[in-house]
Amino acid sequence: MRHQVPERENQITEGVIWKQLLLFFFPILFGTFFQQLYNAADAMIVGRFVGKEALSAVAGSTGMLTQMVVGFFVGLSSGAAVLVSQYYGAKRADMVNYAVHTFVAFSILAGLVMTFLGIALAPWMLKAMETPAEVMEMSVLYLRVYFAGLIGNLAYNSGAAILRAVGDSRRPLYFLISSCLINIVLDVFLVVILGLGVLGAALATVLCQAMSAGMVIFALMRTKDMHHLDWRQMRMDPRMLKRTIRIGFPSGLQSVMYGISNVIIQAAINSLGTDSVAAWAAYSKIDSLFWMVVSSFGIAVTTFVGQNFGAGKMERVRGGIRCCLAMTIFSSAVLSVVIYNWGIYGFELFTADPEVERIGVAMMRYLSPMYVTYVTIEILSGALRGVGDCWRPMLLCCGGVCVLRVLWVLAAVPLKRDMYTIMFSYPLTWVVTTLLFVVYYRWFSQLKAEKRERGRSLL
Repeated sequence: MRHQVPERENQITEGVIWKQLLLFFFPILFGTFFQQLYNAADAMIVGRFVGKEALSAVAGSTGMLTQMVVGFFVGLSSGAAVLVSQYYGAKRADMVNYAVHTFVAFSILAGLVMTFLGIALAPWMLKAMETPAEVMEMSVLYLRVYFAGLIGNLAYNSGAAILRAVGDSRRPLYFLISSCLINIVLDVFLVVILGLGVLGAALATVLCQAMSAGMVIFALMRTKDMHHLDWRQMRMDPRMLKRTIRIGFPSGLQSVMYGISNVIIQAAINSLGTDSVAAWAAYSKIDSLFWMVVSSFGIAVTTFVGQNFGAGKMERVRGGIRCCLAMTIFSSAVLSVVIYNWGIYGFELFTADPEVERIGVAMMRYLSPMYVTYVTIEILSGALRGVGDCWRPMLLCCGGVCVLRVLWVLAAVPLKRDMYTIMFSYPLTWVVTTLLFVVYYRWFSQLKAEKRERGRSLL
């Protein structure tokens, strides 16, 4: 066998639980922050230097669509991450090798297919979302350029998922910091100096995503550990691909369902006019602070649970879930207070229009106190994903969050078409789905079946 199991101690399966979760959490958090900064930088610069129509084009309907497409692949990549983390925890180098090469090859092929589909369907998707006519042309341009560079985005996310699965959350962070800082410089140069507007923002984003993809692939090629990437071994092993999709597809589908429900929300917001669209776009950038924190804890607990499950350490699995849940609830409460009281200053980064700012602040102060009601969904679904329990949690999310949210918008919004009726769909669905997850986790989940064969999820 080419790659030997490393002799060093695996801290994720041996170290103090809360310390290991935080040591893993912070690089993911900062990495997620810089990943979000790609689009946020585009939004800030075009919003301030081009106008609110450009802001709507970059961060309105296009933002929802790109999040949905990339979210599906990131969800799918969680299948590879779970397998790699379990095999790595069990010290099965041959299976780690199969998983790595299969998923990198799949990400490149998927990127090609999604690129062509995205470019061709961009106008139709934006029309379906009732994108305002005054921003349609700019939105189509931004979306098509974004899809043209999608392979870089997917390659980075697949490589970063593999590195995080083996406990290396620092290098993906360093790669994102480098590419994101360059993205900001390119935004200023292309948008402000050359005056390319929305086109310049899109070009800056895809160029820097390609750069981050190159760095993460190079890191996989240089490592001497089990997850070494060798282009001569690049192929899609049918059995490994099937296992990856079996675990990752529910998460990807869940992300798409979230995206579809958010698209319907966006369409309802679009019907309120350009000021509301721009306000929602600006608020979504401030709101992303919460989502960065909670999703980073979710990724951390998935890797922690996956490696300890693979190593057969069920007490550490349960202890990690309890610890991560407590830390995430505390962090969410703090963020709610900070955003509610001081988030108003964030709007000045995106717009100078007083009406857009007024609407955005009202949105922010309505939703930010509700953040804590979502936490349990993220942490429990992440933990369950770590042991390969994906389908039933996905159904809980799709029914409790996505379907219920769509039903609310379709039934309630026509009766009272204002932003508060639209936004109420969020806390309503978070509370309902949290209750469903608590019941499932405590009485029906795989994590409660302690005496089953540990290796079953590795087959």
